Amino acid sequence: MSSIKAPVDATTTPEWAALQAHHDELVAGGFCLKDAFASDPERVSRLSFDMDDLHFDLSKNLVDEKTVGLLCDLARAVGLEERRDAMYAGEHINTTEDRAVLHTALRRPASEAGTVFDRDQDCVADVRAELERMYAFAERVRSGEWKGVTGKRIEHLVSIGIGGSDLGPVMVYEALKPLADAGIDCRYISNIDPNDMAEKVKGLDPETTLVIIVSKTFTTLETLTNAREVRAWMLEQLRAQGAIDGSDEQNAEAIRRHFVAVSTALNLVADFGIDPENAFGFWSWVGGRYSVDSAVGLSLIVVFGPERFECFLRGFHDLDEYFQKTPLEKNVVALMGLLNVWYVNFFGAESHAVLPYNQYLHRFAAYLQQLTMESNGKSVRWDGSPVTSATGEIFWGEPGTNGQHAFYQLIHQGTRMIPADFIAFVNTPNPNKDGDQDVHELFLGNYLAQTKALAFGKTADEVRAEGTAEWMVPARVFEGNRPTTSIFGVDLTPHALGELIALYEHITFVEGTVWGIDSYDQWGVELGKQLAKQITPAFHDDEALAAQDASTQALIQYYRAHRK
Repeated sequence: MSSIKAPVDATTTPEWAALQAHHDELVAGGFCLKDAFASDPERVSRLSFDMDDLHFDLSKNLVDEKTVGLLCDLARAVGLEERRDAMYAGEHINTTEDRAVLHTALRRPASEAGTVFDRDQDCVADVRAELERMYAFAERVRSGEWKGVTGKRIEHLVSIGIGGSDLGPVMVYEALKPLADAGIDCRYISNIDPNDMAEKVKGLDPETTLVIIVSKTFTTLETLTNAREVRAWMLEQLRAQGAIDGSDEQNAEAIRRHFVAVSTALNLVADFGIDPENAFGFWSWVGGRYSVDSAVGLSLIVVFGPERFECFLRGFHDLDEYFQKTPLEKNVVALMGLLNVWYVNFFGAESHAVLPYNQYLHRFAAYLQQLTMESNGKSVRWDGSPVTSATGEIFWGEPGTNGQHAFYQLIHQGTRMIPADFIAFVNTPNPNKDGDQDVHELFLGNYLAQTKALAFGKTADEVRAEGTAEWMVPARVFEGNRPTTSIFGVDLTPHALGELIALYEHITFVEGTVWGIDSYDQWGVELGKQLAKQITPAFHDDEALAAQDASTQALIQYYRAHRK
């Protein structure tokens, strides 16, 4: 085990007991957001925060001034600030893998070279050196200097990865699409399901397509399977179009001109046919779900350009600095993480909705699912002992207003408390009007209305005053008191998006620290991978089939009987 000291059991601290007593007092006293707003004219200003491009309103959460103080007391009791500083400094807080956790080093400016080390490696200097290599490569592609095997410039990227090597780049690509300015689009292949690859290469011209294979070890089953399939597709299509003759020499040249890698396994990259000079790496202290701002984001650098990627990195770094330097009571990043603990451990909330009122963020919830649930879906603490409280929550969501016509019913009138983050931006790159109505303002009206309705609800008397029949009144009552946080940005820029991603990275860290878990390993994904390797031969091998459990055997027999 790493030398990191054992976690504090938060549930045994006086601070936890004080929070529990406070929770019980609020519930017994019938804490009501409507009354809290009416009795405290300073509530909104006291619970609102500004951080560069983003404005946060926490006033519609089930807290008062005392709650905030008690949550910060708990954070100090478990050593949140000390663990945060240890992470930033490169201590090996990932205990089960004995690794540093230094995604924050990925976005430090070059001027901070020589300030963060891991096993004598100057992390910032190495990051900046790799970035310069990627920037130079991206400019060659964007300018048309890099050409395919027939001399045509690149117009399409296909990025192949899975998990953190896919979710982050896809989300950012979709979020910043209006800023793509090089005439290059990108398609992302992740699922081993052959349908994914088939749909993503459909309609592509191989002569103008560049493929990026993203796998740190260059052994990831799904990624390498898809990479080999795309390689076969590429060579077959180039031969069919007369671009190459199918000889070993021309095949090898086509692969060199149409494939690059994000990997540190240079020998395996070369075996695949990729020139190791066109491989870009990252380090063991970067977890996959924290890697979008590393070489994993190579497709983003090509599509959006180095300057915008630098703005993206600055957004991350600005929020990193804010989280590290702002006192807890004024630190909205820490407070949002502590609020999640408040709802999970004291109110029994089991899920958390993230609801962006921006269609470009339609993959943001999917990205957060890996970030949060792979990080904090743990039942043992970082010293191997069992957890002593509930951990993690199910993160989910869809963009508004689509979600309003789908699952908001459950959030408004269901029996479960579902804390929700509502995210929107003041400006849109696509302003439009419906007659005299500004459509973006209509959209934002919905954003504001939902949090108002969730907080303040609608009483039976208000329903009756509308002339509703008495028997129908209960169905139309909204009890309110449903907690939400509003995040309002100016524009969805690379800088703002970097801030938004870093926000949730650190929210995840805050929760994990309180729960005493290692948020940076993911052993839970391993068993299924191992079993898949054992089961796959059983589709055709009777001996392998006989080794399976009865349910698995029956399902494989069904497959054998119906496969065409």
